[in-house]
Amino acid sequence: MSRNRQSAHSRRWWTMSVLSLAQLMVLLDATVINIALPRAQTDLHFSSGNRQWIITAYALAFGSLLMLGGRLSDLWGRRTALYVGLAGFAVASAIGGFAHSFTTLVIARAIQGVFGALLAPAALATLTVTFTEPKERAKAFAMYGVIGGSGAAVGLLLGGALTQWASWRWCLFINLFFAAIALVGVAVFVESGRSEHRARLDVLGTVLGSAGLFFVVFGFSHAVTSSWSSLATWGSLVIGVMLLALFVLWQQHSKDPLLPLRILTNRTRAGSLVALLLTSMGLFAVFLLLAYYLEDTLGFSPLRTGVAFMPIVIAVSLSASFASARLLSMVGPRPLVPTGMLLAAMGMVLFTRLTPHSDYGGHVLPGLVVLGLGLGLIFAPAIASATAAIERRDVGAASAMVNTTQQIGGSIGTALLNTIAVTVAARAFVHASGTSTQAHQSATLHGYSVAFWWSAGFFAIGAVLTLFMLESGNPVYESEFAPAS
Repeated sequence: MSRNRQSAHSRRWWTMSVLSLAQLMVLLDATVINIALPRAQTDLHFSSGNRQWIITAYALAFGSLLMLGGRLSDLWGRRTALYVGLAGFAVASAIGGFAHSFTTLVIARAIQGVFGALLAPAALATLTVTFTEPKERAKAFAMYGVIGGSGAAVGLLLGGALTQWASWRWCLFINLFFAAIALVGVAVFVESGRSEHRARLDVLGTVLGSAGLFFVVFGFSHAVTSSWSSLATWGSLVIGVMLLALFVLWQQHSKDPLLPLRILTNRTRAGSLVALLLTSMGLFAVFLLLAYYLEDTLGFSPLRTGVAFMPIVIAVSLSASFASARLLSMVGPRPLVPTGMLLAAMGMVLFTRLTPHSDYGGHVLPGLVVLGLGLGLIFAPAIASATAAIERRDVGAASAMVNTTQQIGGSIGTALLNTIAVTVAARAFVHASGTSTQAHQSATLHGYSVAFWWSAGFFAIGAVLTLFMLESGNPVYESEFAPAS
């Protein structure tokens, strides 16, 4: 083994810490700004109708450019991609933090999404090639899975704390500290990792894939703020699906495909991506609807709401650390992911029993703990299995596919479950009895309950699908990732 390889191998856990910090920063920004929006709206004087664009701008740029970002990390080298992603994300965060107009803030959020789309696949790709020994790989991805399962909850806590104790602008400025630490870490601990295969960027594939994802994410985002009957909603979804179909056809003929379709033919990888898609769809019900319940029904402050989500972070950590990290290398993903899916479904079922008079300790906390234990069994094995046995030249593309699947799943879940909750609540309000306030509260909770049942259904379907799609036994990892002698 060369001296450089030995040095990199000895620093692998420091590399893991740096990558975790970078990934946490990207995930935080999907939710950290949510709680700060009312204060930002007061300062910048924009309407409630425009408020959703602060979130949508990030989601659109991030979701539509992930495949391009993954391929660029293969072509440029992972360390270069991390440098550019972290620096760009930090600059965009500074612009947003200093924004004095709605337009500037939206543009800054979109730029954050652009560089986040480069950063997230590069971080996962680096982790994939850094840890190759099965037991160590399982531990590393367990830590990474904790971030995936709890990042949104941490974002709510951090957003509430910063907004209450400082200013909404610090929800953006905080990224400068994360990025600065991560940049130093990348310089010290991460190897370049440029692909040895000389390939050019697939321009047509980039246009078709990015545009297709943009229209799909926009369609689901528009459904949340408008309606499913809107022409813009269905038009965007139809255009997006058509473009993605053309993208797949082109990838079969392209000499340098943006997404090599060979990475999707592995059975376990396909099952892992299905698991991540359905999990991302189902999680929306927790991180938005449950937050509404805690604040609007139980009267929690934004900070207290963030703290209330901390048990899920602890449960994910315990589950991923004591189960996934120790068992994945021995039994493979098949026993773990379906079990996690069933636990997550049970947690959602517990949330369907919430009433206006429920207390946090007796009714909310049990659901959070059970759900968190399930998520720890899903994220770590699924992400590790989705990126296993990948040729070095395709690591960035495979990592981008993992992130894209989660982003699309989140967009679908947001649109579908929000629509279900609102529609059911509107119908229930018509038939509700009591005072207007009581009727509204009862109808709203009924809408939440139905959405939680749907979310439980997503996880239940995931349990069945992953049971048949995933493989059991010791996973096989490509020796190509092993440090060269």
